[in-house]
Amino acid sequence: LLRLAGSLIQHRLLVRLDDGRYQLGPATFMLGALYQRSLNLGDVVLPLMRELAQTSGESVAFYMRDQAVRVCLHRVDSNHAVRFHVHEGDVLPLETGSGGRALLAFSGEPGDTFDLIRECFYCVSIGERDRETAGISMPVFGVQQSLRGVITLAGPSSRIDAAFIARNLDALFQC
Repeated sequence: LLRLAGSLIQHRLLVRLDDGRYQLGPATFMLGALYQRSLNLGDVVLPLMRELAQTSGESVAFYMRDQAVRVCLHRVDSNHAVRFHVHEGDVLPLETGSGGRALLAFSGEPGDTFDLIRECFYCVSIGERDRETAGISMPVFGVQQSLRGVITLAGPSSRIDAAFIARNLDALFQC
């Protein structure tokens, strides 16, 4: 393990702190940035996400499925002091929240709940993953209709209600 840690330190993937503990090194950030750029999704989805955040006033995130979890790949925060907090790189469950359930539905997960999401082409979650937050998610498809991820419009459940969803659903569909 020490030999492996030494190699990781040498390549700046790991840093040893003065107290003997370890933390991720700066090269991990560089690898993450390279991964984001290799997907070329940011060039397409980020301008749309910024526009959606501006028109809705809430935060917008883009999630990709990574086996049994979802990863926040891109994020645009709302201007509100109280907002839904997720950072790029955060890993969240698939089973809860509109983003996770939308990824499951459009990945072909069987069941009535997922059939309904596929039929409506979006998923709403209010207080499911966190009782104070709500979100609405829609799939993003790439070449040959392959699922690339989902765009999620999210915020505090005090602001994300049926009226908010009705006002912003068209903008989300236009993404």
